[in-house]
Amino acid sequence: MLAKRVIPCLDVKDGRVVKGINFINLRDAGDPVEQAQIYDAEGADELIFLDITASHEKRGLILDIARRVAETVYIPFTVGGGIRTVDDMHAIISTGADKVSLNTAAVRRPEVITEGAKAFGSQAVVVAIDARKRLDALGWEITTHGGRQRTGIDAIAWAKECQERGAGEIMLNSMDADGTKAGFDIPLTKAITDVVTIPVIASGGAGAKEHFAEAVLEANASAVLAASLFHFRELSLREVKDYMASQGIVVRYKK
Repeated sequence: MLAKRVIPCLDVKDGRVVKGINFINLRDAGDPVEQAQIYDAEGADELIFLDITASHEKRGLILDIARRVAETVYIPFTVGGGIRTVDDMHAIISTGADKVSLNTAAVRRPEVITEGAKAFGSQAVVVAIDARKRLDALGWEITTHGGRQRTGIDAIAWAKECQERGAGEIMLNSMDADGTKAGFDIPLTKAITDVVTIPVIASGGAGAKEHFAEAVLEANASAVLAASLFHFRELSLREVKDYMASQGIVVRYKK
């Protein structure tokens, strides 16, 4: 079995790490570069930075953060938020980031997934899927703009299309579970992992160490992601990894 990854996610707004529930009621959670250094030292497998107020006017801020992270952190990291074109991807990759995360832009113009994969390799292209239960409760649909806009696009069909277009990984965020600490959305995650062969990162809802193991054992997630639990030191990466290991899951420890 390949080692399962534990990934802290840092939502960045105006140069600071923030966290809320469903992207509202945001609390300050520190300096992103300092947080990255702490997580690297604690044994995070990767990091994901999401610029939640991204715009071309403010793009320089996240680029500067990414450069500073690349200079001081030695684990892979992904940057997302407002990335629309191959030029945007190039700007991010040029800072030293390992991967870019596409979300709304990929929904609007799926060709950008393929363009990114051709330019930088599939391993560098992550598609973030913000999924929510349909209003009729029959399956899940893709949402954009932080989960606020429903698209009507079937989440399972979209995940398959992302893989076919060249995405190397899916970051699957349950908008129903996000920030609730009630656990990952196991049915949604399993529905996606059942139809794709690329890695799926389970995101949204972690509240206890048991939840991380459930996402791997019950939904076949390749990686598990959390934000506020780690930012506010409610759980440490070591506690999570130790519990996962106790459940027979292969994890990596920092040497």
